[in-house]
Parts: sequence; C-alpha cells; structure tokens
Amino acid sequence: MSYPSYSTMVTTMARNGTEFGIRISGLGTRWFTAPAEMVKGLIFPGFTEEDANPDIGDSAITETAGIGGFAMAAAPAITQFVGGSVEDAFSCSNRMYEITLDEHKFFNIPQFNFRGSATGIDLRKVIEVGILPQINTGIAHKEPGVGQIGAGLVNPPKACFNKALSAFVQEYVK
Repeated sequence: MSYPSYSTMVTTMARNGTEFGIRISGLGTRWFTAPAEMVKGLIFPGFTEEDANPDIGDSAITETAGIGGFAMAAAPAITQFVGGSVEDAFSCSNRMYEITLDEHKFFNIPQFNFRGSATGIDLRKVIEVGILPQINTGIAHKEPGVGQIGAGLVNPPKACFNKALSAFVQEYVK
C-alpha cells in the first residue's frame, strides 16, 4: 500500500489500556506511542477513580472521522453524561476546528448552523496550537471482566504527537 508523501494527517488513534498510539498518513504504518492517560469523568455509584484503568477501547477512532469528542456540540446530553455542560460541548467542538484540515461533508452540527464537524486531525496544527484531540469514552475497571464503571473525556498523550513530528522531520526535512 502506498501512503501520500508529506501528509501530516492523523489516520489512526488507538489505545489498549496501557499505551496510546497514533499513525500519520505520510509515515505509513509506523506507530507513535506513549503511556495511556487516565480518563476524567463520572464514575458510576459503587466505584472510585482508583478502580479505573488507563484509557482503553475503540472510541478514539471515531474522532479521526469527525464524530465522538469532535462533534459533542451535536449531542450535548452526552457531554452531561461524561461530566460536562452544554457550554463545554460547544467549546470543545469549536476547539477541534483549530487542529483539523477540513469540515465533514455529511456530519453536520445543527447548533453550529449545520457546519460540518471538524475532521482530519493535522499533526502540524496539534503541535502548533497545543490543542490535543478530545475523546469521549467509557471508563473501564482495572480488573478484567468487571466492565464499564463510568464515562468521561480524555486526550491522547502529547508525546505521541511529538514523536510523530520528530519522525516526520527525519523523513522529509533534508
């Protein structure tokens, strides 16, 4: 498979409860990883933050498509579920435009006069403006088999983006 040279678009964000990783279009299938962050949010009754596992699951891939945390303004009730407010949802969705390449053609946000959700996370913009992608996610218990114990918000580790930028410079800046 061929990858577009010089592209700084994030193609994948994934996490496994231990590490978080990103891939960049112009760098092919290489992963840039760092320790997974802890999710901040609402913990279900009967559990505490000490029961939580570092960030895990498949939610992060939705943000690379322009939904999930990037489109929170379109679903303010979810923001309340993860511990935020309607204002937080609008603010978050607006911030994501600062780190993306475009607006989605089909995922429109009615509260923003049907503006397309922010899509196409750009490595350069993340580094330049210092805003990390926002991820909506569940909070998993640290013990296998217990399941979800809450929901919240998390960002990828900045180290993933720093490592990817270093690799990009090594690859393309001669």
